[in-house]
Amino acid sequence: MEGGDFAGRVVVVTGGTRGIGAAIARAFAGAGAQVVVCGRQPPADEGGVAFFRADVRDPAQAAALVDAAVERFGRVDVLVNNAGGSPEVAACDASPRLHAKVVELNLIAPLHVSQAANAVMQRQPEGGVILMIGSVSGTRPSPGTAAYGAAKAGLHHLATTLAVEWAPKVRVNSVVPGPVGAAIDPGLIARTVPLARAATPADVAAACLFLASDGAGYISGAALHVHGGGERPPYLS
Repeated sequence: MEGGDFAGRVVVVTGGTRGIGAAIARAFAGAGAQVVVCGRQPPADEGGVAFFRADVRDPAQAAALVDAAVERFGRVDVLVNNAGGSPEVAACDASPRLHAKVVELNLIAPLHVSQAANAVMQRQPEGGVILMIGSVSGTRPSPGTAAYGAAKAGLHHLATTLAVEWAPKVRVNSVVPGPVGAAIDPGLIARTVPLARAATPADVAAACLFLASDGAGYISGAALHVHGGGERPPYLS
């Protein structure tokens, strides 16, 4: 893979049918990769990617996703664990079921898919790359999404552990986005983020392409923050 060229490579993106996941899928497809995305509903615009219906919280469906990519394209070179999210609710009001589901989606599901992908990558001469899409919510307090923040913190730690266990054939890294999207108050972002804007899905996708490239071939167990310089503490104002 020279200069971002992923021709001949096979990339699996969980939750790749909308938002950040769709941007990641489009970026890899635009760089020449064969891309498989999963979700519970197909994308509105497939954009040259293959769709597999799966709920990756189910270990059997997580494994079936990887099997489908191998059956169709013969290999898996890159896995991007993007599926995740959480409704906003105070920790004191959230039900035990909600907390369990949030942790299951944001931490346990990526582990299931990664296990299946690693089994394939270990057999490939070139190995492979696994990327976890984390969040700054896992690096600082996450009021309103406590279980989500805790799960993302666990996901970052999981990446460092798998990077040790599965080396040298498989590299594992995290991409840690800050606020993403135009729905966030631009004025608030301008006051708190040093680069004065929210991240875009394309910013996150660019980080994924870099970490999956040969140019990042000695980077494993790392977390690449895509947060515009962080968050300026309000008390400094």
